Amino acid sequence: MGGKRRGKGDVLDYAPLSRFIDFAPVTANASRTDSETYEFGPFRADGPQQRLARDGQPIALTPKTFQLLLVLLRHGRDLVTKDELMQAVWPNTFVEETNLTRNIFALRKALGETDEDRYIITVPGHGYRLARDVHVVDDTITAVVAATESKVQIHLEETRQNPMAWLAVAGVLLLATAAVARGFLNRPPVLTAKDTVILADFVNSTGDSVFDGTLRQGLAVQLEQSPYLSLVSDERVERALRLMNRLPDARLTAETAAELCQRTGAAAVLQGSISGIGSRFILGLRATSCRTGELLDEEQAQASGRDDVLTALTALASRFRTRVGESMATVQKYSRPLEEATTPSLEALKAYSTGWRIHAAHGAVAALPMFRRATELDPNFAMAYASLSRLYADLDQSDLAIANAKRSWELRDRASEAEKFFLTATYEMLATGNLEAAQQTCAAWAEAYPREARVHFLLAGMINKTPGRYDQALAEARKAIELDPDFWAGYYNSGVNSVYLGKVAEGESALRAARARGMDADELIMLAYDLAFLQGDTVRLQNEAALARERPGGENWMSAREASVAAYTGHLSAARILSRRAVDQALQASQPERAALWEAGAAVREALFGNATSAGEGALAALKLSHDREVEYGASFALALSGDPSGAEALADDLQRRSPDDTSVRFSYLPVLRALVALARGESERVPELLERAVPHEFGVPRSSISGLFGALYPSYVRGLGYLAAHRGSEAAAEFRKVVDHPGVVVNDPVGALARLQLGRAYALTGDKAKAQAAYKDLLDVWKNGDRDMPILRQAEDEYSRLR
Repeated sequence: MGGKRRGKGDVLDYAPLSRFIDFAPVTANASRTDSETYEFGPFRADGPQQRLARDGQPIALTPKTFQLLLVLLRHGRDLVTKDELMQAVWPNTFVEETNLTRNIFALRKALGETDEDRYIITVPGHGYRLARDVHVVDDTITAVVAATESKVQIHLEETRQNPMAWLAVAGVLLLATAAVARGFLNRPPVLTAKDTVILADFVNSTGDSVFDGTLRQGLAVQLEQSPYLSLVSDERVERALRLMNRLPDARLTAETAAELCQRTGAAAVLQGSISGIGSRFILGLRATSCRTGELLDEEQAQASGRDDVLTALTALASRFRTRVGESMATVQKYSRPLEEATTPSLEALKAYSTGWRIHAAHGAVAALPMFRRATELDPNFAMAYASLSRLYADLDQSDLAIANAKRSWELRDRASEAEKFFLTATYEMLATGNLEAAQQTCAAWAEAYPREARVHFLLAGMINKTPGRYDQALAEARKAIELDPDFWAGYYNSGVNSVYLGKVAEGESALRAARARGMDADELIMLAYDLAFLQGDTVRLQNEAALARERPGGENWMSAREASVAAYTGHLSAARILSRRAVDQALQASQPERAALWEAGAAVREALFGNATSAGEGALAALKLSHDREVEYGASFALALSGDPSGAEALADDLQRRSPDDTSVRFSYLPVLRALVALARGESERVPELLERAVPHEFGVPRSSISGLFGALYPSYVRGLGYLAAHRGSEAAAEFRKVVDHPGVVVNDPVGALARLQLGRAYALTGDKAKAQAAYKDLLDVWKNGDRDMPILRQAEDEYSRLR
């Protein structure tokens, strides 16, 4: 019991205890629970602690492998079928049989099986059984014996001469058992569900640099599987490091982590260590209270070699989770082994962790090579592909974002439950574009992991912005800030959703809050620039543009934004120069898809202003660079509005074929394009019907308006054009009014200015001369300093003069 037995010279001979402790062989019908402890051969399996030991020496097992062992132990030498094993270890979950065989292999390896010395017998075509007798030990009694052996001093001779002495032993043991059980059940958890933990870097004394940063990343993956524990986010750590005058990728020593713990209000610092003894490795884990400095928990595990380090780390993390207060049920449900949840390759995991450190200090472009390296070292590394997808999306390289999102989703069985939510949502948002499915995934994610901030960042973004659910998106942004107040995305989404709702002052407040915390993301500059435009603050516009140009790659996207503002205010010549500059800068940065977006946006602008030749040329130039969804939408829009309905229709058909589930394609792009094609063919009466599908989302912002700066409220604008062509002035005026009355949604898209012209024409059709004059004057005030040679400006002036 517990390994070795005592000799005759010891105070207490354990052998007679078999009269009081059940050592009966386990049978298939025996009722056993995880609270029992089993012995077989030289091994002892401790159910409550999920520990396996050989002659007292711990052996690292993943939670699933340990559960598999428990099932076999409960059946003793009896056969357990494959179906029974899979149902017991993976209940209510569809898994492939390879999961079972892989865990059996891992168990055999851990037990040290040889051809001559077998512990598990395979029954071909049926299942498995144990080759050794199994005994069950009441673990509570075992604990009591260990706890009371120094107090219960009964000599062997006395017990043999006086059997009644064993009744005294039994009484003491029963009383001690009750005391220990009460103490265990009443012991308060080390951490609560409201606490956060700072994860320090591992102390690596092996001399092998592959462990540097890698084990911290691996431990983070394991602990982030827990719905109970919450790690302080990397964004919060980076901000706190900056406030400490440290680099954002500085090494997190015990001292640094302790200071971070105080600054972030965390409850504990968790630091790991790894050392080598010959070919073996010893991994340790220490949790220390930030408030008192008290040692909260300490764990240790052995790895038989370099290839077993991640397995040992998995076991270490699982034990820590149960020790600090998490229920065994959630540990078992959410504890995928590291080699399955991330990668079995230490080198790939190191490249992955290094990528995130580089990203923190230098941004997406600098980090991309490390994530690509991670996928080269392990082509099945699901989270590395998902991370690549997100970074490519941030850089508007949508084809690469989609390809990597698809690959990560194909490998979703090689991720933890928490990571499956992330990569599934990434796949649905970027690859299929199905935001309805993404919303359902995020709802399940938030329910399973109520302390996970990332899910609320996603819900505050495109998932709710595209359908126009801005109130809901704003609520999610505030929840994200509550959970992670040091990540810029919460403040940006709070600000931008406030602007969409027409609450410019609240948008300013969110921006000020972010900047007060030292945040300087590109998106915050974009928000500030848009706020300055909406407030007519030209000085601030120039200041924010200058700030953007000081950042790597900033001139690229700022030139595109300035082009949009120039066109809105009637400076079409300047808009063309700025767009050309944006395209050239994107190409120089090896970002052809982003360059194509700027080309497509410029083509849309030329079409809206009635410049058919320039619009057609711009559309073809964009398509030469990319056939991204947003690029095809912009090119098709430009062609349809410029007199090429056949070319526009072909692109629309391609969009429908390639992206049948994409929310923006279904509810915005295709209805708008089909309506424009009908309009170009003189079928204006069909326009309202073709745009009917867009009604539920028409006040939302499709992806094109975020990445390409065109497309917001286009269904309303095109519906208005259809009504104008059909000489239905009142209906047309109502549609153009939607565009004019929602400046926070349109912002600086030139359609916001042109809607004023169309509104004047609609009112003129109804005979309402006063309203028509007001609309024309509104436009001419916007274009008062515009290019005098713009044909559309001269046309607007002529129409206005005829009304006077």
